[in-house]
Amino acid sequence: MISVAALALISIGVVVAPAGAQAATGSEPCDIYGSAGTPCVAAYSTVRALYSGYDGPLYQVKRTSDNTTTNVGLLSVGGYANSGEQDLFCAHTTCVITELYDQSPQGNNLTIEGPGTAPGFSFGQDAGSNASALPVTAGGHQVYGLYIPGQTGYRNDSTTGVAVNGQPEGTYMVASGTHVNSGCCFDFGNVETNLRDNGGAHMDALNLTTYCGSAPCTGSGPWVEADMENGQYLGGDGSNPNNTGNNSPFVTAVLKNNGQTTFELEGGNAQSGGLTTYWDGSLPNGYAPMHQEGGIVLGTGGGGDNNAVGSFFEGVMTAGYPSDAADAAVQANITSVGYSGATGGGTAPAGTITGPGGQCVDVNGPDNGNDGAVVDLYTCQSTAIDQHWTHNSDDSLSTLGRCLDITGGGTAVGTKVELWDCNGGGNQVWVQQSNGSLLNPQSGLCLDDPADNSTNGTQLQIYTCNGTPAQVYSVNGGGMVDGPAGQCVDVNGGDSGTNGTVVDLYTCQSYAIDQHWYHNSSGSLETLGRCLDITGGGTAVGTKVELWDCNGGGNQVWVQQSNGSLLNPQSGLCLDDPADNTANGTQLQIYTCNGTPAQQYALS
Repeated sequence: MISVAALALISIGVVVAPAGAQAATGSEPCDIYGSAGTPCVAAYSTVRALYSGYDGPLYQVKRTSDNTTTNVGLLSVGGYANSGEQDLFCAHTTCVITELYDQSPQGNNLTIEGPGTAPGFSFGQDAGSNASALPVTAGGHQVYGLYIPGQTGYRNDSTTGVAVNGQPEGTYMVASGTHVNSGCCFDFGNVETNLRDNGGAHMDALNLTTYCGSAPCTGSGPWVEADMENGQYLGGDGSNPNNTGNNSPFVTAVLKNNGQTTFELEGGNAQSGGLTTYWDGSLPNGYAPMHQEGGIVLGTGGGGDNNAVGSFFEGVMTAGYPSDAADAAVQANITSVGYSGATGGGTAPAGTITGPGGQCVDVNGPDNGNDGAVVDLYTCQSTAIDQHWTHNSDDSLSTLGRCLDITGGGTAVGTKVELWDCNGGGNQVWVQQSNGSLLNPQSGLCLDDPADNSTNGTQLQIYTCNGTPAQVYSVNGGGMVDGPAGQCVDVNGGDSGTNGTVVDLYTCQSYAIDQHWYHNSSGSLETLGRCLDITGGGTAVGTKVELWDCNGGGNQVWVQQSNGSLLNPQSGLCLDDPADNTANGTQLQIYTCNGTPAQQYALS
């Protein structure tokens, strides 16, 4: 006998999961929705499997150094992301996420969104997310979220199984309640299939934003809203004081729409507790019935509007209108993950670049960071993501997912600098000199503040190296120190860095603060607020190295040699990996300089 619910789904044309779909026998989100008769037709996460039986890739990353790609999969079937695959592949360079794999049987993968096609369209080609910008913990594992700094988004305009023309559907996502703005639009869900605004009711997407769609709003947000095109709704047509918003680091946001008369908004803390229903009532005037087109977007609006920021960890879309009981079970599953960490992204291992007049190297305007954005000087602001730069081991400097770039690859005196996609080019290489200048070897010129003008908004340039204050820049972000066999110089244990902590070799981890070392002009190497130190100031062969308070001593000076070794002039010995043993946790020492692979260490 066919149930009434099944007949209802058939009568309005809902597409159910095809033969071969994941068995709905587990307790992961898509197992739960499948068992409730509303199967997932799209399921994305850079963090974990959303089916207990899923064993495929989660996402694809591309190295900017050589444009090669690899997939990041799972540690186990139905488990968490194997972020070590990303760390090994992306060590010492920048990677971007180029594709998000749909875990559902529908195969609705998302790729980087292209430019709009409508006449007069003002939103251009989006960039891929910096793959290492959002390290968090889930299930006790170090994983990466999807960091959207603006001008970054993913899309699929040719899907299967997704609701169209008034069919019912459900959508949830786990996102950040701290990395948000009021720009349009940090959306996830059903959108137009042509990157245009095709009018009201042509979208049915979740939106997490500080934009108040219908004033007055309760609190300051962010609010879980429905973006239905030409309207972002906290409830029905008017103000909805029951939508109180949620600024938790991790937020569960839910949108359900029967496509004909009603929609529902729910939200909660993704780390604990249940869901709150903010709205369960009629669709706004002019939106009944819906006219969804079945495209899928993540990170931007339906028409490609890409001025919003956000952080995404997981999300699904379903065929049919999920029950509140299914939503509650999914929320319980989400909270069991144990999400933790800073969800704003753009933090460690990024640091500031202080320049002339005590100003900071900055990206002009809001934290969008699109190609061609002016790189200037501005008052230092500790909360400004666009003033925090990662010092990559290929000597590039990156923020907002892009690199400090000499415009057009120019080599002429006075050529301006800007932000551009990281590409490994010589016009994106910046080498700190002992006098504090940043040399671009390709041009032979240095980063320069024109006429030593430290006024906010002054665009920087390259100029003949002259050692003046206009060319003194302190890179505080730190870079990785590449060691033997592709391992990195590391501080043993947790990121506490107390005096006497062992300095060792360890698998390179782009998110690890204790693997990012500041190369100070004094020749010292600093991380976690302390310096690479020869124990007891020793000068004997085999003396171990450790972390210690920076004190300007000769036992903390390391000079890069032409053969790749790091010489300590006081002892006349070089940093060394004992017996060329590259196992994780091997404590480093000083030893007679011999130029062997055990003494090859590349400073950023």
